[in-house]
Amino acid sequence: MIAVILAAGRGTRMGPLTANVPKPLLALRGRPIIEHILTGLRAAGIREAVVVTGYLAEQIERHLGTGEALGMKLTYRRQTRPEGTARALLLARDTIGNKPFLLSWGDIVIEPGQYAALLDDYRRVRCDALLAVNATDDPWQGAAVYVDEHWRVTSLVEKPPRGSSRTPWNNAGIFVFAPLVLDYAERLSPSARGEYELPQAIAAMIADGHDVRAYPVRGFWSDLARPEDLAAAESALGEAGVSRERE
Repeated sequence: MIAVILAAGRGTRMGPLTANVPKPLLALRGRPIIEHILTGLRAAGIREAVVVTGYLAEQIERHLGTGEALGMKLTYRRQTRPEGTARALLLARDTIGNKPFLLSWGDIVIEPGQYAALLDDYRRVRCDALLAVNATDDPWQGAAVYVDEHWRVTSLVEKPPRGSSRTPWNNAGIFVFAPLVLDYAERLSPSARGEYELPQAIAAMIADGHDVRAYPVRGFWSDLARPEDLAAAESALGEAGVSRERE
């Protein structure tokens, strides 16, 4: 299976930390954030990834190169305009082909074993989309994911008003998709923010009756949005020891 890593964003909430460095290259436990993602994928058996770059793209591409040092084959697509995550995904369409693929935002960090667990769950249920979800007090900062008793996703609400959600589940930013999602991404209209956003495509799949399911992430999860998230991850990953899993 191939992976797609969306690493094009500016990372504005990191403030001065990303003034001259793209967020995926910020150091976490002595390694760039994106290396934690890629080594976790490699441990799960994924050997090939497309990295979609944008802001300070050349730094990411130069640092990772062909991926040989990480035991992977890496290729790149550049998103020259910030048009949203759905458009970023479509840049990798030629490489994805007609097979299932894993997608991750470029700033999401989880315990490495969870990538393999997510893939195992996908192979078990064979759905059209499998969303990793994490439990929160209120998913207002991300996307509220509503599920039934069989972990089928019944609704996905992007950026719900604070205190309005009746579910603890948040879109964790890691997915396994059948190639069907590419058709939905291609047909999107721009959101209220003027971008073409992948959660819109997922919501349309749900509305059309496709089999979209959720996988609850176990252990540590962070979207590393702000400097305090990075500091918390430094501590949490050190306690769990997951940052040392490199093989």
